[in-house]
Amino acid sequence: MAVVTRRSTMALFSNGASHLSHCVRIVLAEKDITVEIIDTHPSEIPEEVSEYNPYNSLPTLVDRELALYDAWVMMEYLDERFPHPPLLPVYPVTRAQTRLLHKRMERDWSSLVDTIQSGDKSSSSKAAKELKDTLVAIAPVFNEKPYFMNDELTLVDCCLVPILWRLPALGIDLPNNKQTKPLHDYMERMFKRRAFRASLSEQEKEMRPDRVEQK
Repeated sequence: MAVVTRRSTMALFSNGASHLSHCVRIVLAEKDITVEIIDTHPSEIPEEVSEYNPYNSLPTLVDRELALYDAWVMMEYLDERFPHPPLLPVYPVTRAQTRLLHKRMERDWSSLVDTIQSGDKSSSSKAAKELKDTLVAIAPVFNEKPYFMNDELTLVDCCLVPILWRLPALGIDLPNNKQTKPLHDYMERMFKRRAFRASLSEQEKEMRPDRVEQK
């Protein structure tokens, strides 16, 4: 955490191609928070960000005198500061389970996305296959509840959907069969949400132009 004094309104320095930045933008949109989105290329991060963030990384959220530079911390902060609609369960046990679910997703899935995007051809191909196989294997889970292992939308969905939106850009073509139908249905519902559509950057719109054109 860093303490800052420069900005009087909330601002998000966001990489329009990054799934982590996208997670935060979905939360902002779901809660209809007024915020300045500053689209920032990772190779051209303004000096201002380094004043807020010792790692000079994206995303970086600045809210008055507070600066945050971890996506999950930002999401929890936004959920606590703007409690409606709530995106974490009320009860401590289910809240802890949700946090663990996110931690597993971060370690197992987000790391694969990073490898696909930045690894060599061999490691990228291996990571893409592993991510595809994992999604196919868990697809039936989405038949049990309307959201990912929950009856209500949570921060975990806000982390998962950006990955699912990026599958074509990651070179992953999910089969559409009886086993994967629940996952495809989930994607269909989530991609149609008003807040999700509002969260899309120009780069993200280009990942699925056919879906963006749908109303």
